[in-house]
Amino acid sequence: MIDTLYIETAVQNHPQVKAICNRLPKARIINCERYSEVFNPKAQNFRLQKQHPALILAEKFQKFVLPAPSGYGLGGNHNYYFSHMLNCVYDCRYCFLQGMYQSANYVLFVNFEAYQQRIREICQETPDTDIYFFSGYDCDSLAFEPITGFAEQFLPVFSELPNAWLELRTKSTQIRSLLQRPPLPKCIVAFSLSPEGVAEKVEAKAPTVLKRIEAAAKLQQLGWPIGLRFDPLIYQTDYRQQYQKLFAQVFAAINAETLHSVSLGVFRLPEQYFKKMHKLYPDAKLFASPLQTTNGMVSYHTELEQRMMADCQAMLFDYIPPNKFFPCSF
Repeated sequence: MIDTLYIETAVQNHPQVKAICNRLPKARIINCERYSEVFNPKAQNFRLQKQHPALILAEKFQKFVLPAPSGYGLGGNHNYYFSHMLNCVYDCRYCFLQGMYQSANYVLFVNFEAYQQRIREICQETPDTDIYFFSGYDCDSLAFEPITGFAEQFLPVFSELPNAWLELRTKSTQIRSLLQRPPLPKCIVAFSLSPEGVAEKVEAKAPTVLKRIEAAAKLQQLGWPIGLRFDPLIYQTDYRQQYQKLFAQVFAAINAETLHSVSLGVFRLPEQYFKKMHKLYPDAKLFASPLQTTNGMVSYHTELEQRMMADCQAMLFDYIPPNKFFPCSF
């Protein structure tokens, strides 16, 4: 899976680094002083690197946990996100990461203990208030779990924080570390889902929609809070039929009564990211959709966007009560 490991000199003796090296015994190891030497240079081809990305093991020094953007949340007043990893193992054509970063290589910040300490501090600042933490913003929360052990190492921390909620957002079926421990009442395993016809075209390398639904159902049956994230909504001429079929498929397997939450979000990209992505994939039909640029953001035309949101919301309300619905306006 990983042929090359870049390791910052400062962390070469970190226990996490040693564990990862043991999991990747055949990987070529290259030392570097700072991950930015490999990750940030401009003369890189994201599309080419995506075929055989390297893994960079690095140390993060600041901004371990950041306030979530406005409109990103599940109804709480205190929302934060953290990124233990940069870039995703999947290759979804709509993903903003390919417009944000110069490199398709993965960066893993191995000093998990610093993230965990900052999370504890935030929770202690307002011990009587629920705090929501979102992982999976700059990566998939679970897809790299066999290598990183991220969930395995973070869940015990969250289990000790009575006012902390954690969302693990994923398209992955790598749920073994969750199956091996009791469910956490305040850990939401949130699966991103698209209609099969859409996923097959624009969600390269990701597990099939059916396998994601099966993973979600298995976790729900064991007591894990499950979230469903239909984000971004992707337009096709028959989108109503496609999403109607998807929702029927999902709720045939998922118990709506014990479901934690459902969210919808529209397709949107910063204009500079969109231009870079379009240049990388000029033939992608996704970028030939009825799009417009408003205030530096590329999205579907306002009327179409509103119609898609309204149609999908109405279909969802055939299955779930309104209090479990959280439209994403970010």
